Amino acid sequence: MNLLQRVGYWGDHHHPKWVDLLRMALGIFLIFKGVEFLRSSGVLLDLMNRKMSFGGFTLVLLSHYIVAAHFLGGILLTLGLLTRFACLIQIPILLGAIFFINLSPTMMQPFSELLVSIIVLLLLIYFLIIGNGPWSFDVFTEQEAK
Repeated sequence: MNLLQRVGYWGDHHHPKWVDLLRMALGIFLIFKGVEFLRSSGVLLDLMNRKMSFGGFTLVLLSHYIVAAHFLGGILLTLGLLTRFACLIQIPILLGAIFFINLSPTMMQPFSELLVSIIVLLLLIYFLIIGNGPWSFDVFTEQEAK
């Protein structure tokens, strides 16, 4: 067994049920953030344009990726379906949010989202390692197949 298989096996067998509630809450939060980004797409494009030196088309593609990944990843995390994939598509967005958007001169203002971004990133890494858990659509379909 290679390292990834051993980590996956360990995560599947050491997963308390309350962690599934945390996974579902994280998924709902990501869906909410996707809706928020969709509502304020102009602000998102303006912020990315000030922080990154990409062309306009690239920024539009990037903003669409952010919204789609938050929707898809949030739904998958909430259901417990393809949890590791959902985490993988979210991690680059959170790294970009931490290093490009939140690390600015105004980051020490009250209500800075840097702490929220770091917590969400750590939770995504955690669920990337341990997987979805006993209260998930994957486990439900495996039990129905037996």
